[in-house]
Amino acid sequence: MGQAWERGDHLADATPVALPGRGALSNEASRYDPYSYDAPLPGRVRTEVREEAIRTVISTNKLPDLGFERSINPYRGCEHGCIYCYARPTHAWLGLSPGLDFETKLISRPNAPEALAKEFARRGYEPCMIALGTNTDPYQPVERDRRITRRLLEVMRDHRHPVGITTKGVMVERDADVLGEMGPELCRVGLSVTTLDDDLARKLEPRVPVPSRRLAAIERLAKRGVQVRVMVSPTIPGLTDHEVESIVRAAADAGAVAASMIPLRLPLEVAPLFEEWLRAHVPDRARKVLSRVREFHGGKLYDAGFGVRMRGRGVHADLLQQRFKRAVAAAGLATHLPKLRTDLFRVPEAETGQLALF
Repeated sequence: MGQAWERGDHLADATPVALPGRGALSNEASRYDPYSYDAPLPGRVRTEVREEAIRTVISTNKLPDLGFERSINPYRGCEHGCIYCYARPTHAWLGLSPGLDFETKLISRPNAPEALAKEFARRGYEPCMIALGTNTDPYQPVERDRRITRRLLEVMRDHRHPVGITTKGVMVERDADVLGEMGPELCRVGLSVTTLDDDLARKLEPRVPVPSRRLAAIERLAKRGVQVRVMVSPTIPGLTDHEVESIVRAAADAGAVAASMIPLRLPLEVAPLFEEWLRAHVPDRARKVLSRVREFHGGKLYDAGFGVRMRGRGVHADLLQQRFKRAVAAAGLATHLPKLRTDLFRVPEAETGQLALF
């Protein structure tokens, strides 16, 4: 699937048809499935949610370019349906398609808050900033009713544990009370704004609030004392890269205190899914976008090497980084913020079963 697309075979295929409210235009078998299939898609696909009971909730990594060692994802799969989402290939681990299945067959972890409290209470636990929502969005639509993210934050607040949130969802405003109680020493929010074009955003990110609404969320969070970093990610060469300066400026005006940027990444099944999207929604720019993406990755659609996968390489990648740095400086934003505090961590008495000495 990915190899055929690398040869550029698919640009001559028939134009795929978009599904209402969905990002992916196909639902091919995962790379682990020994059989290939091409089942016809219905006109509309309902979202299904299964529950998964877990014993541990904190994931750890030692990757040098992620900027965090621990993370929590309350959901597997993401109804936001962002066509470029680098997490899509993880659905293959479940025997599901990284295409339509990723955004319609979700798994929630309802006992995640209780599992987290147990991990915090474990003898010898050492606090370290936890990144919330690094794989799939903690504020996707299903969170409205299930409130797993909300309860996780309440556990972190009660334990005075540092947390960094990554999201596109404006539902984070709902939890401004908890985040405000934690304050800038214990929490911050990264809110992604990919484009300022509402029409383009609806196609790229079909179930994400439009960019103007996300800017309003930055403003509201800032007024509640929550530090917000705007993530100009992913920046798509040939499609949204011309907006870098305007996004940074708009976010700064809304109250963001920092900014970051990562160019488009197309690992594994994401590449053919994105190519299908290009042919359906912006066919006149498809070849230009693909050509620019290859320029960012040494002639390939994606280079997974540490140090380049989050930045790209070559003349165009360097120019983009220079533009971003100038825009951030002009807007008075930071690119790095002080580390969140870990020395405030505590385990409430009710969980230890011990009485305080003082």
